[in-house]
Amino acid sequence: MTDPRNPGPAPCPHPPAVPLPADSCDAHCHVFGPTARFPYAEGRPYTPPESPKEDLRALHRVLGFERAVLVQPACHGADHSALLDALETSSGRYRGVALVGLDTSAAEVQRLHDAGVRGARLNFTPHLGPAPAREEIDRIVALIRPHGWHLALHVAGEGIAEHADLVRSLKIRVVIDHLARVDLHQGLDSAAVRALLELLATGSVWVKLSGADRLATRPPSLADALELARLLAARAPERVVWGTDFPHPNTNGFVPNDGDLADLIAEIAPDEAARERLLVTNPAACFDFPDRALQDR
Repeated sequence: MTDPRNPGPAPCPHPPAVPLPADSCDAHCHVFGPTARFPYAEGRPYTPPESPKEDLRALHRVLGFERAVLVQPACHGADHSALLDALETSSGRYRGVALVGLDTSAAEVQRLHDAGVRGARLNFTPHLGPAPAREEIDRIVALIRPHGWHLALHVAGEGIAEHADLVRSLKIRVVIDHLARVDLHQGLDSAAVRALLELLATGSVWVKLSGADRLATRPPSLADALELARLLAARAPERVVWGTDFPHPNTNGFVPNDGDLADLIAEIAPDEAARERLLVTNPAACFDFPDRALQDR
């Protein structure tokens, strides 16, 4: 039985009003199943409907994305088989973000790297399980640093302010997921937003301008989340990326049309050069995509 918090994506996504540049990257999305081949983990924190790689590719054809970063979901746990299958069949157009822990070996990290994984995610959101201890974080950083991976940080509410000192202490690129999922009921001058801006100013922190639907205080309007995304893009245009979060797990009721989300891109990056940076140049640098000429061979 599926989790009622996970109804699946909205039907009939529409193309964005402003076409995306070539090699645009959806920097945060997921694949779920198919469970006949890739079963969900026992004891998983949620059970979404299946959304295999074919569904993701169909969405990307509509929206105009040619590249993507697939983030390992908690419902698949430490079994990366579905993610690796999608990477293997992507002709170098996908990168991955893994779930790495104390029991992950250096050999496993090497295997994931060879398959196209370029980051490890830390969840500090209670609905996805207990937060990692500092010992585990240090172990993960030691495992992934030799490969040049980034550390993805998933926080919510006041989390980015609470963990700001941790982020500063990490001698590795950190990518904050989903606009840090700050509480926009507190406005853009909250402690969480100030902490996010201060971290962005360090030069080693990136932010995914994804999950606008998660932050919006009056959905289906996404205006306040868009305002935050534009603020972050203006502060550090060279260290922001954009993603759909397809197929939108743990939505708590509101599921956006992915075409509506993609229409926000032109409002965040209103000129062609800005969109090229947000969707092509920045993701290539952050996630180690191959040169276009090499990819097309």
